[in-house]
Amino acid sequence: MKIGMFTSGYQRNDIEDIFRDAKRFGYDYIELWGARPHAYPYDLKRGGKEELRRLIDKYEIPVKAYTPEHNAYPYNYMAGDEHQWRDSIDYLRTAIDMGSEIGADFTIISAGHAGYDATRSQKWERLTRSIRELADHAQEREHMLLIEALTPFESNVCTSSDDLCDIISYIDSPWLGAMCDIVPPYVQHESIMSCFKKLGKSLKHLHIVDSDGKSDTHFLPGEGNIPLRELLMEIEDYGYQGSATIELVTAYINEPSLYARRAIDSFRDIYR
Repeated sequence: MKIGMFTSGYQRNDIEDIFRDAKRFGYDYIELWGARPHAYPYDLKRGGKEELRRLIDKYEIPVKAYTPEHNAYPYNYMAGDEHQWRDSIDYLRTAIDMGSEIGADFTIISAGHAGYDATRSQKWERLTRSIRELADHAQEREHMLLIEALTPFESNVCTSSDDLCDIISYIDSPWLGAMCDIVPPYVQHESIMSCFKKLGKSLKHLHIVDSDGKSDTHFLPGEGNIPLRELLMEIEDYGYQGSATIELVTAYINEPSLYARRAIDSFRDIYR
């Protein structure tokens, strides 16, 4: 299994620190967080992708996944008026373009909170309308688009493997797949392995971290309650052939290098 570094924890560092650390610590690839000061889609479009390509070549570390920041800061296609919806969709269309142009295998999105007053049918209509347009754009670019489920602390739209199955089946595009972060199923007492069985070949990518089982906090591997060694053995026995990113986000933002090193070292100790 190829193991990647997630980069949002480096947002107070120079972008070159990301590539230098990924190379030093032995990560196979980078999953690039798309927000300022690094890799914001519109900054990439106006020339920033050239610097990214330079760093990719210099350190020989590919950007396998591009994960643009969205869902309320300031983009959330699940909430707001028609102008806000169009602004969010155009932003993500640009993100798909940039993911393709920097050589990522796929761009990853999710569905933000739709607000407390939205009904189930309203949420479904808005979700399907949004993902249809984005999947069609991904097909035009011949670039894979993945959707992930979030925890109920973050969203009230797409939070389970059933939700992922429903949207992927409804859109029915070869350019739309699923990504499983293992925290959402764990905090909802859903079997993590059921995500593999239900999603099958549409499951292309994983986020592997640890969890306390009661919040959306992403812990270093081995520092939460998930039985990671046994889970990774099950994933291997299942025959999963995709990639996995250790998704450390902002809990370790003041010392990202220290924790990025500890994360992959702990992962290797668990996954032998």
